[in-house]
Amino acid sequence: MLRPDEQRKAATAFVERWQDRGNERQDSQTFWLDLLANVYGIDQPGEYISFEDQVHLDHASFIDGYITATNVMIEQKGRTKDLRKGIKQSDGTFLTPFQQAQRYAMNLPYSQRPRWIITCNFTEFYVYDMERPGGDPAVIALANLPEECYRLDFLVDQANPHLEREIQVSMQAGDLVGKIYDELLKQYRDPDSDETQRAINQLSVRLVFCLYAEDAGLFGRHGMFHDYLADFGTRFLRNAVIDLFRVLDTPIDKRDPYLDQKLAEFPYVNGGMFADKNIEIPQFTDELRTLLLEHASADFDWSQISPTIFGAVFESTLNPETRRQGGIHYTSIENIHKLIDPLFLNDLRGELEDIKKLNQPASVKRRATAFQDKLAGLTFLDPACGSGNFLTETYLSLRKLENEAIRLIYGDQNMLALEKQIIKVSIQQFYGFEINDFAVSVGKTALWIAESQMMEETKSIVYTNIDFLPLKTYTNITEGNALRLDWAALVPADRLSYIIGNPPFNGARLMSKDQKADLEQVDTHVAGIGNLDYVAGWYLKAAQLMQGHTIRAAFVSTNSITQGEQVALLWRPMFKRYHMHIDYAYQTFKWTSEAKERAAVFCVIVGFSQTYNAQKVIYTSGGQPVLVKHINPYLVDAKDAFIESRRAPICPVPRIGIGNKPIDDGNYLFEEAEMEAFINAEPASKPYFKPWYGSREFINRKPRYCLWVGDATPSELRKMPRVMERIQRVQEFRLASDSLGTRKLAERPTHFHVENMPKGNYLVIPSVSSERRRYIPIGFMSPDVLASNLVLVVLDANLYDFGVLTSNVHMAWMRTVAGRLEMRYRYSAKVVYNNFPWPNVTADQQAMISETAQQILDARALYPDSSYADLYDERTMPSELRKAHQNNDRAVMRAYGMDVATTTESDSVAKLFALYAHLTK
Repeated sequence: MLRPDEQRKAATAFVERWQDRGNERQDSQTFWLDLLANVYGIDQPGEYISFEDQVHLDHASFIDGYITATNVMIEQKGRTKDLRKGIKQSDGTFLTPFQQAQRYAMNLPYSQRPRWIITCNFTEFYVYDMERPGGDPAVIALANLPEECYRLDFLVDQANPHLEREIQVSMQAGDLVGKIYDELLKQYRDPDSDETQRAINQLSVRLVFCLYAEDAGLFGRHGMFHDYLADFGTRFLRNAVIDLFRVLDTPIDKRDPYLDQKLAEFPYVNGGMFADKNIEIPQFTDELRTLLLEHASADFDWSQISPTIFGAVFESTLNPETRRQGGIHYTSIENIHKLIDPLFLNDLRGELEDIKKLNQPASVKRRATAFQDKLAGLTFLDPACGSGNFLTETYLSLRKLENEAIRLIYGDQNMLALEKQIIKVSIQQFYGFEINDFAVSVGKTALWIAESQMMEETKSIVYTNIDFLPLKTYTNITEGNALRLDWAALVPADRLSYIIGNPPFNGARLMSKDQKADLEQVDTHVAGIGNLDYVAGWYLKAAQLMQGHTIRAAFVSTNSITQGEQVALLWRPMFKRYHMHIDYAYQTFKWTSEAKERAAVFCVIVGFSQTYNAQKVIYTSGGQPVLVKHINPYLVDAKDAFIESRRAPICPVPRIGIGNKPIDDGNYLFEEAEMEAFINAEPASKPYFKPWYGSREFINRKPRYCLWVGDATPSELRKMPRVMERIQRVQEFRLASDSLGTRKLAERPTHFHVENMPKGNYLVIPSVSSERRRYIPIGFMSPDVLASNLVLVVLDANLYDFGVLTSNVHMAWMRTVAGRLEMRYRYSAKVVYNNFPWPNVTADQQAMISETAQQILDARALYPDSSYADLYDERTMPSELRKAHQNNDRAVMRAYGMDVATTTESDSVAKLFALYAHLTK
């Protein structure tokens, strides 16, 4: 990759070359080869990108361009083509360039399907993130490429071989630590006690520090720890380790003058790491001696580990809780930078690049010195720091910038005789709170390792002799419950610059009683605070500390705090009482873990402050930055709104409710084969069976069946012994419940807890649907069919209601305000439907929407054997159904006064929020 200044210069030249060119047949390949080679630094672009790969769709379909390394598909059009308009295909259908590329993509093997699709017409790039189906493309104008070329960085495989090596070494180190830990634990008298756990954790930290220190040269001679231990047989190894720890904690001038020479050579460490003389250390075994001397010391280089990753790997290896979860897991460096780069690091990098452009050496030196002082004046707090990976990576990032500044200030001078302080950035600028005592120890060790590595880098720049030991800087990581601590007492707000981190993800329904109590005492003025996720406590505590200060904050959080009912509960006080502004945000993305069998968590990143910042950025799920004027609590560019749970629709439209909720322990529900067997055994029961649809059954068009005997007379029931047996089971199940209401329901065992049985046709909306679908499948049901409580039903709905609800406008609203189950849409009556601002339509508009809605039903009817899962899969959606939906989308958009050609999904959401604000004045 080119440096930012070089890339901007190259992009400017590229724009000049291409601003008046753009023939699809003649120029496409040259255009992309030029872009990759000269703007993105690809040495052999012809080998990096392939052109005209045939798709097995027909004999005339070819992919214009594909980059295998980064899974990017390119659909190139001529300069005069509108990328948003449909182009007639050989089969007579009209597809936009994106839809055309999508069709190609769906005919590729899964492993070859694109992560990104770019459509381009030589004047604009439309970038579609395929992990966010249905989302708006990021649009980059050719004329703006010099300033926005970073937005196409994903074209280039930016994997860092050095970083990959650090990760690999860190994981290997974690594996070694785990083996040493397991062998040590066997030697303790009471391996399950808390005292043993604390002792073995502290012992492991000390051993790792010694292994690192000898390889990093901190002890003065490579292999010093190994050579000292090698002199002792297994029987004497325990005493040798105890003697070494005592010496490492003793200043040179206070040591025994008759100390063994090999022990006397070890430096004084300081920092409290070896201060506790009373930790329990068991006897060592032959296996432990071999592990330490051969595998951990002689055969492994600890100096190559990444302290950012190793801290987390170390903790997950030794923490009993994480060990039970299986495997090693850590927060990736890439994910840490999603938070810290837009919060402060991008600005600092830009400032340093500006300094490098200055022509006068004196100006460069003066500005670089001021820049270094600025870095040294920043203070950071991670109030849920765990093993310190956010703090460690932030420290490393600042020190790398400082080392560049040092190079500008001092050049290649020999600083051996210089007494002034060369390094100014210190780990004392970094504060953390952590409830787990072992994680605190690991976090401190990770910062010390990071400090030693960066000191070595500085020494290579200015040829100075700086001794790392004894430790001169102390870490400010405090053990305690962050939601109970007074942050200001530990970190004065007037000294604090940034609050960062990844607080606990416990959901509102999964918190312990203690965690509920923690959250409720954070802010007694927040109504319904107990319904918030645990992470909300950190947002509120941060906002309280930030009052009257220019502190900026950013947290990784579960995406639930920007969806559904939690938005109003959290963000109303954040905005109204604490006057926070969202400065930047990452929309939902997958926060993966390296642990085995751990589900990925779907997260957002929210950067906020009390200071208004005009420059705001929304990062799409794929990481593409979009400059916006405002970011509301749903992380979209629209007016602020707090969509609260509402019992009735905000507009005069049909009411919505859940279907039937049996509370029957499954006794009234049957698969088709089970129902047939039951009827064969008891023929009189046949009239009482009805098709039963929940979300799964509805989407797959495959019902189960429900035995509904609520309308049967007692004499009819008594003639059916098998039915009576089912009724008896239901009654017993309800009577055994802890709920008084359910026990009361046992008095009416033939009836459901909730009964919703319309007299006429009704609309069914699945409660949960895949996020991969552009449209939630919605449809009509007849009154002889029963809907379960896993779908929502709209009574008295007509074609017009169906047309509006199935439109892209309503889907955009749903995608923004609905809660999620993982990434799947969770449609709700009280948040999504009842708050939706319907259009004010004329009679003609209503008639047109009804007509296009009927077209959708007619198109579905052409495929009676296909499920909604089949029909609404973007890969298999029939062209007739797609066209019908597009016609309906246009009709609904016109009813809202939206320009069909230019309105994006973001635009429609912004308009809906404005309408909602008007309706709720």
